[in-house]
Amino acid sequence: MKKINYKKLVIVVAWFFAITGIALSLSFVNKQEKNITISSLNISITNPDGMSFLDETDIQNFFNTRNERLLNNQYKNLNIPALEKSLNSHPAVANAEISADLNGELKIMVEQRKPVLRIINQDGESYYIDSKSKLMPLSENYTARVIVATGDLFEPFARRNDFSVEQIKGNKKYSELSMLDDLWDLATYINKDTILSALIHQINVTSKKEIELFPSIGNHKILFGPATNIAEKFNKLKIFYKEGLNKTNSWNNYTQINLKYKNIIVGTRNSSNTK
Repeated sequence: MKKINYKKLVIVVAWFFAITGIALSLSFVNKQEKNITISSLNISITNPDGMSFLDETDIQNFFNTRNERLLNNQYKNLNIPALEKSLNSHPAVANAEISADLNGELKIMVEQRKPVLRIINQDGESYYIDSKSKLMPLSENYTARVIVATGDLFEPFARRNDFSVEQIKGNKKYSELSMLDDLWDLATYINKDTILSALIHQINVTSKKEIELFPSIGNHKILFGPATNIAEKFNKLKIFYKEGLNKTNSWNNYTQINLKYKNIIVGTRNSSNTK
């Protein structure tokens, strides 16, 4: 007859009761959660670079307009995944997460989208492109201080909003038709450079689909040409500003600076300036 291993039996029995206890505890907690009444909202909004497209009232009004009663409603009546999905559809929201605790507090954590470029097309329609290359409508609450792109731009919001700029860039046909991928590449490069981001405030697209830049200092424009060799062209520009204009104090002596040609910079002087 096989000898019973009482030590092993005790361990198995202990594990059985432990697992049973955990299951009962989880079941109890789950029942408690379902009976919780939401008594308070804790809304946290992450605003990149101080851009305030949203506040707590906007979030509450968002759910009110959808007849979603949050306060004084039982947790079991709330569809948390559906609420998150709904809030993530808000044009100013990059990501939203919602949860409730046993004290009746509903936590709503919102990450706001970050615009990096504003488009104004030929029809006067205006919208943003955000840091994740997605199109974003303007806000009634706040106007972001970002680079503005104007000029020979068709690019309607409704027909471009179905795709991110990265998707446009990855599709040969769309990329050839659209200027958004070129403008986003240019704005992204400018925004990552502290000197350029302080200097360049407007991009203009000509009828030949070439790019002009307008700096915040001086009375000249910068002929950039196509959005190719971006780093090389901007390096030339910074050298010209540092070695040329700064040393001679001649920021207003030029009407345009041409970066289109390889290895050279062509500056057109202002004919009215005798210096």
